[in-house]
Amino acid sequence: MASRSSGRNLSFEILNHSSSHEEKEDGFLVNYQSDPVEKPNRRRKKHKRKHKPLHPAIHEELITHSHPAVHNSHLTDNGSIQNSYIGGGGSVVCSTVSEGGAEIQRVYGNGELRQRNVNFAGGVETAVEENATEDSGVEEKQRRSEPPNGSIAAKLETAESLDWNKFMADDPNYLFSREKSPVKYFMDEMNKGMSLMSTTTLGSEKEREKVYDTIFRLPWRCELLIDVGFFVCLDSFLSLLTIMPTKILMILWRFLSARQFKKPSAAEFSDIGCFIVLASGVVLLGQIDISLIYHMIRGQGTIKLYVVYNVLEIFDKLCQSFGGDVLQALFNSSEGLASCSSENMIFWILRFISDQALAMAFSILHSFILLAQAITLSTCIVAHNNALLALLVSNNFAEIKSSVFKRFSKDNIHSLVYSDSIERFHISAFLSAVLAQNILEAEGPWFESFLSNALMVFFCEMLIDIIKHSFLAKFNDMKPIVYSEFLEELCSQTLNIQTENTEGRKRTLTFIPLAPACVVIRVLTPVYSAHLPLSPLPWRFFWILFLSVLTYVMLTSLKVMVGMGLQKHAKWYVDRCRRRKKRFHND
Repeated sequence: MASRSSGRNLSFEILNHSSSHEEKEDGFLVNYQSDPVEKPNRRRKKHKRKHKPLHPAIHEELITHSHPAVHNSHLTDNGSIQNSYIGGGGSVVCSTVSEGGAEIQRVYGNGELRQRNVNFAGGVETAVEENATEDSGVEEKQRRSEPPNGSIAAKLETAESLDWNKFMADDPNYLFSREKSPVKYFMDEMNKGMSLMSTTTLGSEKEREKVYDTIFRLPWRCELLIDVGFFVCLDSFLSLLTIMPTKILMILWRFLSARQFKKPSAAEFSDIGCFIVLASGVVLLGQIDISLIYHMIRGQGTIKLYVVYNVLEIFDKLCQSFGGDVLQALFNSSEGLASCSSENMIFWILRFISDQALAMAFSILHSFILLAQAITLSTCIVAHNNALLALLVSNNFAEIKSSVFKRFSKDNIHSLVYSDSIERFHISAFLSAVLAQNILEAEGPWFESFLSNALMVFFCEMLIDIIKHSFLAKFNDMKPIVYSEFLEELCSQTLNIQTENTEGRKRTLTFIPLAPACVVIRVLTPVYSAHLPLSPLPWRFFWILFLSVLTYVMLTSLKVMVGMGLQKHAKWYVDRCRRRKKRFHND
């Protein structure tokens, strides 16, 4: 009886030891009941309230105490309690509590907890296992089958599996072995082949061709195209100063000789409109004091000169883009006025007058911007504080930054080349204005300084254009033959040959010489006035007429030479391109 009572007391102590675990898991045990009837749960709760105060508290030394023997005890009170204990440091405690047809099995071993809850209600059996899979039963059997020596020993690995060298050799991600030394690593690097293999790629014939295209083949093609575009702009400029005044004089002579009104043609209306725009621009620019603008630009200290020049250049490009549209509207109105009927004459006249006024206003604005830009360049050249160098560096490298590192299509690069040709012509007009200012105001030997500065400006512009287009072609995977195609289309435009490319894609050089002509006439007129001889008014008028005729003859001769040269070169190059396409030889 004593042994039974002691065993029963020990079982109660072990159950009290697990009471803390029961309190944490009461919620889980209630949820694990699959029977929807709430009565067994209520009975179980009442049963716990009845028996919970009956068990004495278990002491810590009883839990940690090792018992060599195995104790089993059973207690039945409206159910059955079955406990089993295996002593040792790695003890396993199994507790089975049956309440109202429910069996709860707990196994305590090495800090692990397993529960089994089986409820028979209405002939249905439900089993719930938490934190264990089907393999947990096998692990539990292995723990129970271990010797009661107080330790659960893990299965030791074999000596072969613990071989570090073999493990590192079998590892596919193994890079460095224990025996690898710095000397061996250096020798391996020496035997790999190319030294920069990790950061570069192997060369090919295509990459070699790309290098030589960037350095040699593309620069001279690009420069040839820009130069031809420059002479096309010069030819248009000379036509405005020579051909158009001659046609206006012929229209007036025909009107005066016939003594009757005859409606002009569309081309004649267009020439009349352009002449009115040119004359109004020259007259209004003549009222501007260049010296005042020069001292205002030179004396300011808030904005640097190269910033002013860049701002004016941006507005210049905007005016170029919009000025072409305005002039096209004027030419369209000229065609409508020339071909309209007498009923619609008033409508087309009013439309022509409105387009004419818009063209005059926009051309005057563009002329003022170009004049301010020319005065700014003159200020930088005259200054002795490296202002010209700062202007060239800022302007040119800002141009490279804004274009080189972007993706461009073929049409965009084509338009960019034409824009560079127009820009080079504008620089020539600015340098002519600087030359006129030096002739009027410079003292001492100034020509050598002006010539060196002008050559530096042209050389920097040419160099920047070459670098820009070379790397544009490289980054956009364009061959140098593309620039030859651009030149062929420009030559076709010079010969007035309409092709599919020029009609569909409108790849034409659009240049409006009205604003540059106004600026050049404005800056050269004081030079002529300063060199007129002092004489009475009739002789002064004679000298003005003589210098005007001489200038006209010189400009006409230059126009003939430039025009004929362009025509001859365009015809030769177009024929050469046709032969190349037939024979498939390289350009």
